[in-house]
Amino acid sequence: MYTIAYHTLGCKVNQYDTLAMEELLSAAGYQTVPFPEKADFYLINTCTVTGSGDRKCFQLIRRLKREYPESRLLLCGCMAQLKGKELFSVGADLVIGTQYRSQIVTLLEKMLATGQPLCAVRPLPESMPYEPLHVTSQQEHTRAVLKIQEGCRNRCSYCIIPAVRGPLRSRPPEEIREEAARLAASGFREIVLTGIHLSSYGVDLTPQLTLLDAVRFLEETEGILRIRLGSLEPGISTPAFASALGNMKKVCPQFHLALQSGSDSVLRRMRRQYNSRQYLEAVMNLRAVFPQAAFTTDILTGFPGESEEELRETEDLIRTVGFARIHVFPYSPRPDTPAALMSGQLPEAVKQERARRLIALGRAVSGNYQRQWLGKDTLLLPEEQVDGCWEGYTPEYLRVRLPAGSECFRGVPVQVRITGLSPRFLNGVITDNL
Repeated sequence: MYTIAYHTLGCKVNQYDTLAMEELLSAAGYQTVPFPEKADFYLINTCTVTGSGDRKCFQLIRRLKREYPESRLLLCGCMAQLKGKELFSVGADLVIGTQYRSQIVTLLEKMLATGQPLCAVRPLPESMPYEPLHVTSQQEHTRAVLKIQEGCRNRCSYCIIPAVRGPLRSRPPEEIREEAARLAASGFREIVLTGIHLSSYGVDLTPQLTLLDAVRFLEETEGILRIRLGSLEPGISTPAFASALGNMKKVCPQFHLALQSGSDSVLRRMRRQYNSRQYLEAVMNLRAVFPQAAFTTDILTGFPGESEEELRETEDLIRTVGFARIHVFPYSPRPDTPAALMSGQLPEAVKQERARRLIALGRAVSGNYQRQWLGKDTLLLPEEQVDGCWEGYTPEYLRVRLPAGSECFRGVPVQVRITGLSPRFLNGVITDNL
């Protein structure tokens, strides 16, 4: 029996895809071992959204080849789709593009039969069906990821995702309902809806659906207590959208609204489909319905031509929104994207300094948001015990630790009062069992 260890780089969509491939391989008789224990095969689900993703992948490949020279490497995901046979030069034995993940078992067995490296990568067509990947079990404590959408039709000037993930395509509603029911039956109480461009869910289906339809499928699933949305585009956050979410009892008031920059001139160069005013309107629409909502976002700094004034505009918007958390990425040119050819490319040292500056600001506004919760009550979904103390997340995705000896159970909500702040979590005490 062959053994396989799995490692995922990148987003929650990649995490889901890895779980789906693991299930296919396990059903075919391959034994999963924890990463990075010694294994016959290492499957790495790669990321190429940023240069940092590429570097992490190559570092991991070199490490595995050095520590386990007899093991074979299976590379899939976005970097595999982008580079294809180039990855043979760094030791890959099987390279699988993003349209062939569901064929992982057949492709691996073909590689074994021939004894030769195999590359299953083809240019992505303009139209393709939703790939038949699904997950029946997950390893999270109470929270499961449910992928409902793939691909993107936007053409942001810096982004390589359309080239490596393909066109927009949505998962059929019956599959969403079935997987949600399976996850609930397996004991998961919170579902995170995810996709490459989640806001566009359903526009390619006949009849057309929307993301709200997908949320309603989960709202109707018995056993699911929470629904958390993945990354959203600001344009989806209309008053009607916010109101519809507010009428659903299970939706978590934590919203990841993609920003990238708070400067209108930078947003235009990025070819984003909103400006700073529209972004703030999107936030206000949701806050009108969810007053204590947590907002998280991604910031891309050091974009070609970004001036000090444009950077300050981003800092001002970060303060205005009062994000609960921001993720900061220094811009890195991606192959065959318009931004890579723009004038005004900034030195790496400048990009890194600006990233550090925004990360520091992000910590400050995050601390401000957390301090708003001191003395307030909220609901906690206990997930795991750490050093004898239960920890879990609030609907706003604040990690809370309870004192040792607190009486609660995994997946059973408790009402807690926030009593203090720590670097990694909030402290809380149980005020009532629900």
